[in-house]
Amino acid sequence: MASGFAATISAWAAATKQRQTAVFRSSAQRVANEVRQTVNEGGRMPIKTGNLRRSLLASTTALPTVSTAKDFSDQSGEITLTIGTAELGQTVYLGFQAAYARRLNNGFVGEDSKGRSYNQEGYHFIEGVAQQWQRIVSEEAVKLQGQVAGAFARP
Repeated sequence: MASGFAATISAWAAATKQRQTAVFRSSAQRVANEVRQTVNEGGRMPIKTGNLRRSLLASTTALPTVSTAKDFSDQSGEITLTIGTAELGQTVYLGFQAAYARRLNNGFVGEDSKGRSYNQEGYHFIEGVAQQWQRIVSEEAVKLQGQVAGAFARP
């Protein structure tokens, strides 16, 4: 067992990795939460039935695929579990299963495969949150730093 300076450095390195992992996970969870924030809540996602929001999935192996299902159940618990077990350096993929997610995000002008005409402006809810990644990570790091500092505050 290491002692003295070596033990101090080892403990510091282990604590640093734990903190980095905590910032990574809380940042990814915040992205998952913010991308589902509706226009009514101050976000960018349109909402009619909530189906689009419920169609979000998380994975650490591949981007979730589009589904032909018409109704989706809330996957919030599964998303939290996936993110909460992701390792530092691992990719967390977030994807919407609803077939119309791309059209609502990017917009669509023209006729679809069923002959319906659209002139839909995009809401850009995905890019809107993705562009905030650095800010989100910085804010989560500051929040964690405050929690760690608070744990060592003298009574």
